[in-house]
Amino acid sequence: MFASQFLSPAASRVVAAVSHVVRKFLMLAGLVFVLGLAGTYKGHSGLLDGLQAMFPGGVSASESESELGDAAVQPVALNQERLVPSMQQALHYVARRYRVSNEVLVPIFLTAQDSARELGLDPLLIIAVIGVESSFNPFSQSVVGAQGLMQVMPRFHTDKLPEDAGELPFFDPVTNVQVGARILRESIARNGGLVPGLQQFGGAINDPERRYSSKVMAERQRLEQAIQQQMQRA
Repeated sequence: MFASQFLSPAASRVVAAVSHVVRKFLMLAGLVFVLGLAGTYKGHSGLLDGLQAMFPGGVSASESESELGDAAVQPVALNQERLVPSMQQALHYVARRYRVSNEVLVPIFLTAQDSARELGLDPLLIIAVIGVESSFNPFSQSVVGAQGLMQVMPRFHTDKLPEDAGELPFFDPVTNVQVGARILRESIARNGGLVPGLQQFGGAINDPERRYSSKVMAERQRLEQAIQQQMQRA
């Protein structure tokens, strides 16, 4: 049993207030002690030098930021260099059009490029489908439950997931593009051509006006035009 349980409400509030002030005082006293000790530790005159001498395993803020910056930027730069020139130009266009950072787009474009090479698809077609389906929002979900960049229906395509897939695999950009590209390739092969394959992929196989495939092909054409314009400027 705590002593405060035997006090009146007013007395309990006073005790709590006094306890709070005492804790603040002790914290301040401890801080003053540490700063004073750092100022005199091993004869160092500067506070920062004293703290570094007390904790020799640490690094300065500038050194830490520099190392972290290099570690974060270097892999992105190296990975972007793996993209063929046309995909690099397409990435810059998509970054501007959809207001998505290059760092976020690099693994998506690399996966689209690698999947296209593996499956015999056009990588720009995969990018165009992503633009139409989700506007490059990896957490997009439709009212019928389609998920991720390429709006994959989980209940139909769990068999295509890799063995190391996580708990929400279709919201993982790389996994979603890998699975979505396979579904697209199967749709094209099953329906005997690109346009009917796109229509089935978009759940619009019975649309006589073929609006879904027209939208994807228009997006792909914009990508192609942007690539040509940027290469001409270069």
